[in-house]
Amino acid sequence: MSVHLPFPNERVAVVSITKHGIALAGKVVAAIPGARLFAPEKFRAEAEAAAPGAATCYTGKTGDQIPALFAGFDGIVAIVSLGAVVRLIAPHLKAKEQDPGIVVLDEGGRYAIPMLSGHLGGANALAGVLAAALGAQPVLTTASDARETLAVDLLGRELGWTFDASHDEIVRASAAVVNDEPVALVQEAGSRDWWARHANGRSGPLPANLKRFERLEDVDPEQFGAVLWISLRDLPAGWAERLAGRRVIYRPPQEAA
Repeated sequence: MSVHLPFPNERVAVVSITKHGIALAGKVVAAIPGARLFAPEKFRAEAEAAAPGAATCYTGKTGDQIPALFAGFDGIVAIVSLGAVVRLIAPHLKAKEQDPGIVVLDEGGRYAIPMLSGHLGGANALAGVLAAALGAQPVLTTASDARETLAVDLLGRELGWTFDASHDEIVRASAAVVNDEPVALVQEAGSRDWWARHANGRSGPLPANLKRFERLEDVDPEQFGAVLWISLRDLPAGWAERLAGRRVIYRPPQEAA
């Protein structure tokens, strides 16, 4: 079964270092268009049988392949123990805005564990794809996904929205959402069905701590831990100061406004 992979994991590497893991890796490669299998040279026959035309075999240590995998792929599925993956990638981590989404999959194909860049790197979404393709259980530990509340850094992504915020503003707004602080959500543009299409699926009601507004000017920023503003407008005069440190601005595509 082929699954359409949501942005940003358009280039996925599947890494396996054991014979049994390579058999499962073949199923992963078959499920994700464009995915490529990486395995040790000693398992070349197994790798090429599992992923015909999509297998790369390497000599030397698996750890030596990590820089090229980080540079060449948006997502990595590692059929390797979680602890081993931690040790392999630790020297190469930069920032969640840059690191690829990494999902660890056990050899039995039972659990898909996003371990790095769950949101911006797409690891949580990638785990969802593996769950659908393999019947695996995604193990989501990010607070917004565990509670099925709003993921500030993913709002509108499936609709082509971009956001404007500093790292600290994203952290503050995300904390406000998951800690049930009052959060103002102002929507002046874009599709209104963003909640139903929110990353990884949201079936429940909008979180009670989110208060919706139609216009930014109707918000008293002092009453909210964060302000999420969906608009095509520039900030009105004086509002940059009023929202300093607590705002995230979302920009829908112009044609969708």
